[in-house]
Amino acid sequence: MLRWLIGGGREPQGLAEKSSVQTIGEEQIQNPYTELLVLKGHQDIVRFLVQVDDCRFASAGDDGIIFLWNAQTGEKLYELHGHTHKITAIAPFSSSDVTEEKTDLIITASADRTVIVWDCTTGRQVQKVSCFHSTVKCLTVLQRLNVWLSGGSDLCVWNRKLDLLCKTSHLTDAGISALVELPKNCVAAAVGKELIIFRLSASNNESEGWNVLEVKRLVDHQDNISSLVSVNDLTFVTGSHVGELIVWDALDWTKQASECNFWDSSVHPDVQPEIKLSQSPNETSVQHLTSDEECVFAAVGKGIYVYNLQMKRVIACQRTAHDSSVLHIEKLPNRQLISCSEDGSVRIWELREKQQLPAEPVPTGFFNMWGFGRANKQANQAAKKMQENTPMYFLELVGDLIGHSSAVQMFLYFGELGLATCSADHLIILWKDGERESSLRSLTLFKKLAQNGDLQLRL
Repeated sequence: MLRWLIGGGREPQGLAEKSSVQTIGEEQIQNPYTELLVLKGHQDIVRFLVQVDDCRFASAGDDGIIFLWNAQTGEKLYELHGHTHKITAIAPFSSSDVTEEKTDLIITASADRTVIVWDCTTGRQVQKVSCFHSTVKCLTVLQRLNVWLSGGSDLCVWNRKLDLLCKTSHLTDAGISALVELPKNCVAAAVGKELIIFRLSASNNESEGWNVLEVKRLVDHQDNISSLVSVNDLTFVTGSHVGELIVWDALDWTKQASECNFWDSSVHPDVQPEIKLSQSPNETSVQHLTSDEECVFAAVGKGIYVYNLQMKRVIACQRTAHDSSVLHIEKLPNRQLISCSEDGSVRIWELREKQQLPAEPVPTGFFNMWGFGRANKQANQAAKKMQENTPMYFLELVGDLIGHSSAVQMFLYFGELGLATCSADHLIILWKDGERESSLRSLTLFKKLAQNGDLQLRL
């Protein structure tokens, strides 16, 4: 059972009867998060969480305020005011200059068409830029080049002091919705249905400065690109609003593989089919992508899918992982996934290998009379060989975290410190390992008793 420290929960009664979503009982023996701590401060939807270091993180959302928190204690460290409209993007930016003392910074962009750099140690505003012609929708830091990029109606390149190094010409009114770093000083920008590859170049002669050049446009998607993720130095992946997933070569930008049938039960026969007259965009949209280099994990509509990059196919899925659209998904170190949804739930899944069933015997009788036996035998042997060489997996629900009363936007995983989630209910929840927290409290109590005993002996 969950031990509530602050806050309230939602009432999930009746959901199981209305949908095919898996449920799990109160005895969640594989779910360590049995304690939670609710952090209050925001006055509107909390959309973003970003990790500053091993024990600090920042939160931001529609109230335009940024909070810095201690992930261990839940203590509010700083409340940062400077924006007048909602936050649209946030990114960490740690100093990489060996001549300077390391400083932890964060960059925030807002619908007020400003970008601010904050010092996480002091909570002070370092710099502010107000020269944007449109809202900055995404921020990407290129640590190796010690620059950062802002994406809106154009792509801008900035140094740490917020000097504009170079920019592209106006792209579209819709602008850049996502950015991902590629090798050889390149970046991929999602602009509507198109994926534009830009290359950054820095001259050794400071008078010539920097330049950003468009080198290629990829037009393989049929609808707007909704998610981008870098797998490694060789591969990156994109997803669109109509359920397309495309695997790209990060060096020559060619298409390596694609998956466009997430919702088609004939492609994933292990899943119970759903009878629907049509698919709405929310049911097929690729909301979020993440990767562990071996697989890509996709949040598609209400479901989550595991796409193996070597096999170039989906190896496991839950088509109705939640009652509403899945907004964020992450892979944990121990073959587990965490997903969160518009329905207010946060769920833990474990990727497990299926037990292989023996191949069916070769049919005899009527088919042998007409000469089909040999062909069936060959086909059966081929199927059996493929089955033996291809492991099958499934996603098992092992934890259901009930705490938020509205859409959970995203989360951060802090290892032994637990999990942080943010929501449209204006709250942030720290989910804690109950056994670990109990042990820490016992240890603290033991130390206090030991100190008191030592003090009494001295007296």
